[in-house]
Amino acid sequence: MKSLFGSHIHLQAKVLDMRLERQNVVAGNLANIKTPGYKARSLEFEEDLQRALGLDARGKMTRTNASHMPAEFDAKNFSADFIKDLKPRVTQGEDAVDLDKEMTTMAKNTLLYNTLITTLQKNFEGLKTVITEGGR
Repeated sequence: MKSLFGSHIHLQAKVLDMRLERQNVVAGNLANIKTPGYKARSLEFEEDLQRALGLDARGKMTRTNASHMPAEFDAKNFSADFIKDLKPRVTQGEDAVDLDKEMTTMAKNTLLYNTLITTLQKNFEGLKTVITEGGR
């Protein structure tokens, strides 16, 4: 039996989870900005997401036929990896967290999170319209 929302709802939920987790990692970096010896962490999941969507390394969809697009999201093969920044800014007596980089990452992540939430909201509004107007 097919889901009422299709497979995209699972993709959106997983990406929202990853964006929230990235926000938590950035917040942790900012909280430890003055901790001696702390190395900034990051959460990378975009490449795994592209693979789960059947996209190649350049972000283009792979197709077996010119009229086909990937129909399913492979959630089993999608995860996020924590990586440590291999080149932290290290200045004697200063922090190893780059405030500008972390704030930029947080702002970009927030924009992408909000965009995804707006997309979900529009999907639910469309479903509401179908339910309320369908019986007329």
